[in-house]
Amino acid sequence: MSESEDCMVCGLPKDLCVCEEIAKEEQIIRVFMEKRRYGKKYTLVAGIDPNEVDLSALAKKLKSKLACGGTYKEGRIELQGDHRYKIKKLLEDSGFPGSNIEVSF
Repeated sequence: MSESEDCMVCGLPKDLCVCEEIAKEEQIIRVFMEKRRYGKKYTLVAGIDPNEVDLSALAKKLKSKLACGGTYKEGRIELQGDHRYKIKKLLEDSGFPGSNIEVSF
């Protein structure tokens, strides 16, 4: 096996690596809504460590499931619209524990 097939953190092969799953369990995620110009609503997902979890892939998945636009920047995901009621279930389906997700209503 070459070094490129092994995880740099745990040393296990990439297909057996559990580093990202462990990182998901340790993070406290905050979901809240923010109103911007002209009364536009944005749902913000903060608290996910961009070094541990691929934020671009997670943002893409959330945008696809919620049928909305959005982006990720400054270590948080921004989604157009108010999706606070749906986002917790989608994050749980992505592997984040529900007890670590705080949704502000």
